[in-house]
Amino acid sequence: MITLYGSGPHFGLPDASPFVTKAEILFKMAGVPYRMAKADFRKAPKGKIPYIEENGQLLGDTTFIRMYLEGTHGARFDEGLSPEQKAVALAFETLGEERLYWAIVHARWVDKANFEKGPKIFFNDAPAPLRPFIIAMVNRSVTRNLKGQGLGRHSRAEIEQLAKRDLDALSAFLGSKPFLIGSEPCGADASVWSMIASAMCGHFQTPIRDHAETLPNLVAYRDRGLQRWYPEFG
Repeated sequence: MITLYGSGPHFGLPDASPFVTKAEILFKMAGVPYRMAKADFRKAPKGKIPYIEENGQLLGDTTFIRMYLEGTHGARFDEGLSPEQKAVALAFETLGEERLYWAIVHARWVDKANFEKGPKIFFNDAPAPLRPFIIAMVNRSVTRNLKGQGLGRHSRAEIEQLAKRDLDALSAFLGSKPFLIGSEPCGADASVWSMIASAMCGHFQTPIRDHAETLPNLVAYRDRGLQRWYPEFG
């Protein structure tokens, strides 16, 4: 059985990382048996979560995990989609992962109030005398990553403006459809849904969450996915 490594349920979400949730939904959609385990970042092949292990082999990054499920386990996430539909699905997946995700990271890690009640808990196991130094070191790393990605070079108001624009685009394209492309989820829904659910996380107070909750079809999309994939979190 494949082992999927993540951080575990936090903040009322299936996993603190929307990428872990994306990977788990891909397993659920593919009908491939798996088990969840807490990640050891020292063993993560790309230094991040999620990663999987099967027959002693490790594989990181959700895109390659998806390809592995397709190539090795016969998953057909986009069966029935036209080339154009696949291209549009990929574009919205990229929008969510390359910008909306980073806006969520900024809201959780840079906003002091959100950090105190959120990511700070990940350092609880660190030795108390070293904890402040470790927190400061990781925060500097997150800030560098945000700036390297590009979004961290903007002001907080500008980041929130871009995130709201992305949410509006997702809402406009989703329209009255149950899922991104139609009545059934495709592979991109695993990613897009995970980002939307993370943006709407009730544990954190952010203008991004407030805006998302004003878009009824995104709220319904979030609830529909919860019912389908995570009824225990509904």
